[in-house]
Amino acid sequence: MRLPHRIAVLALLALLACGAAHAVTVGPVTIVGLNEEMEENVRVSLSLVDAAGQDVTGRRLGYLVRVAEAEAREALEPFGFYSPAIEVERNRDNGTVAVTLRIDPGEPVRVRNSDIAIIGEGQRDRYLQDDLDAFIPSPGAIFNHADYEASKIRISRRLTERGYFDADFSSRRVEVTRAEHAADIELVWTSGPRYDMGPTTIEQERPIIRQDLLEKLVYWEEGQYYHQGRLDRLRTSLSRLDYFGDIEITPHPDQAVDNRVPVTVKLTPAKRSIYTAGVSYGTDSGPGVRLGVERRYVNTRGHKALAQVDHARKRKTLTLQYRIPAFAWRDGWYTVSAQAYDEQTDYIDTRRVELVGSRSGRYNRHLDLVASVHVLRERWLYADDGVAGRAVDPEYRYATFTFPSVRADYRNLDNLVFPRSGVGGSLVLRSGVEGAGSDASFLQLHARATTFKGLGDDARLILRAEAGYTWTSALVDMPPSLRFYAGGERSIRGYEWREVGPRLTRYERDEAGNLHETGYLATGARNVLTASIEYERYFLEDWGAAVFIDSGSAFDDRPDWHTGVGVGLRWRSPVGPLRLDIARGLDDPDSAFTVGLSIGTEF
Repeated sequence: MRLPHRIAVLALLALLACGAAHAVTVGPVTIVGLNEEMEENVRVSLSLVDAAGQDVTGRRLGYLVRVAEAEAREALEPFGFYSPAIEVERNRDNGTVAVTLRIDPGEPVRVRNSDIAIIGEGQRDRYLQDDLDAFIPSPGAIFNHADYEASKIRISRRLTERGYFDADFSSRRVEVTRAEHAADIELVWTSGPRYDMGPTTIEQERPIIRQDLLEKLVYWEEGQYYHQGRLDRLRTSLSRLDYFGDIEITPHPDQAVDNRVPVTVKLTPAKRSIYTAGVSYGTDSGPGVRLGVERRYVNTRGHKALAQVDHARKRKTLTLQYRIPAFAWRDGWYTVSAQAYDEQTDYIDTRRVELVGSRSGRYNRHLDLVASVHVLRERWLYADDGVAGRAVDPEYRYATFTFPSVRADYRNLDNLVFPRSGVGGSLVLRSGVEGAGSDASFLQLHARATTFKGLGDDARLILRAEAGYTWTSALVDMPPSLRFYAGGERSIRGYEWREVGPRLTRYERDEAGNLHETGYLATGARNVLTASIEYERYFLEDWGAAVFIDSGSAFDDRPDWHTGVGVGLRWRSPVGPLRLDIARGLDDPDSAFTVGLSIGTEF
């Protein structure tokens, strides 16, 4: 009897060994019943998914299927679902086993009680109290782990930012009662004392700027309360100066004396001179070259100098600029500039020289202001369409204007390179008085605004508007640079630059002395109104497309509305979006297509 029993045991072990050694292929894993975010978290948590496409033993497959339910259950807990119903199905086809998980997440766990508090000095800090009030998940909400951790980290970080360096948890507890689908949160910080600003030491790796000049940027006094925002503002001020290639600002709470935190600023000089060169081409200006040189710091007093020339076949510009720091109002400059401009295009024949003296300053983190005085001398030519139908020779006009100007630039955006939310724009007000350095009296207002709105993760809507108005009784005496134009890349796409607005017929004489119509000259207008709506969507990482509608007019009395439509290619480059647009005007059946190429965010 013993021998047959041993033989039966050996046979059974052999059969089990054969079954265990028999390989099967793990097929696709399908998850049914969850939203996209939960499904993805379950998928990356499953050992079955990691084994997909591999040959495994039957025993290994059985183990992977058994643990799949527990892995899926654990992957759903961060979303607040602690009691899901899970069914695991296997389907075998020619040695391949496909697995389907059918999941009903069930009733979520919701926050029942939430005790979130800060004790100590921080209890009276209204900004910290605002963060406590905004803590999520709030009572009654689904207990989402990601929201909970993000809120907890935000408050801990805010405590540090506001100078509570000794802050720590006195209580940190979450209890989940599965049977009641309830979570109770107890989260309490002890803030400790708030530290103050200590001495600030500025160290230059190689002294290039006077210390007393840089110290004017430290706008706080020693003994004032500590806030990380003060250091961030100093970093921004130093960055805008463009003197330094590397800026390192470090607080040392571990070296605090009487709760005053010393701050060290280490500065590495940037390259002193910047040389630029490039080529350009415009349908109206022709081919050209651009050359420039800028001295980031001319001397230890932080003065800057710039020279730039843009020489195209039909348009030439020479710019000279000198800037002097004016840190009594932080981030400000006194600037003196001179510009000579010559344009001989089909639209206009003009030359001008302009001298500008200005004072700029940052009013707050969103608003920059510039007050300036301009001295302008300009010569220009318009063709006359004749008297009583008879064409006459054109004549040059000359004008001299001396006038003040105020400019405000506003930026309130989530990202300056590729904004998805916020508003940017500018407002310019300038005025001249006849007899006080100007050939005519005028008052002019010009405003631009751009709004950005993100739509999902891959799209955004861009709305632009422009409005300009000139109050004057002597428009004929106003030079072209003080008039408004419409058409072109930043205006109404589908029309050439300055194409929309008042124009006069241009004539030229032939060899026999007869006048012939050869084109048009843009005269510029008293007013301008334009608007644009654009939709962008990105399909392949940083590559996308856009559709847009532009409309508007430059006019003296009544607007003559022109509308253009088009499509564009977009590339989200490191320095801002690169835009290639193809557009066409709708007001003339014979309108040609226009092509525009630009880079950077426009406001």
